[in-house]
Amino acid sequence: MRRSSPSPDEGSAAVEVLVLGVLLLVPLVYLVLTVAALQGASFAAEGAARQVARSIALAATDAQGRSTADAAARVALADWHVEPAAADVEVRCAPDPGNCISPRGTVDVRVTVAATLPLLPPALGLDTPGTIGVDARSVQRVSMFAVAP
Repeated sequence: MRRSSPSPDEGSAAVEVLVLGVLLLVPLVYLVLTVAALQGASFAAEGAARQVARSIALAATDAQGRSTADAAARVALADWHVEPAAADVEVRCAPDPGNCISPRGTVDVRVTVAATLPLLPPALGLDTPGTIGVDARSVQRVSMFAVAP
């Protein structure tokens, strides 16, 4: 049976689904992009901290360890497309802060990466408007059989 007069709401379901779909889908896509950026920065920081600590702890001399650690940090950050300028690497050594390869010593590395949030324009005029700091720490023990210089 046919209606004699069409309803004013006829055909509006497609428009409602389209509008609600866009309103719900755009924040969901942004959330996924943000979580992916933060996870990538977290992986970069963790990998850089681990590789820097291992490079220093396994080096023959302190100077060689520090130069190898710089290269290891650049490679670990580049694996996750993080610029080296966006990372801060801090190395602390115990018991002698001036010599990281003393036998039975520890190398404590903390890496902080500034993860940039996606789709934010840099023209906002703030120092770092769309960055979140992600930290990672790694402690590596130097072998007790390491030869002290």
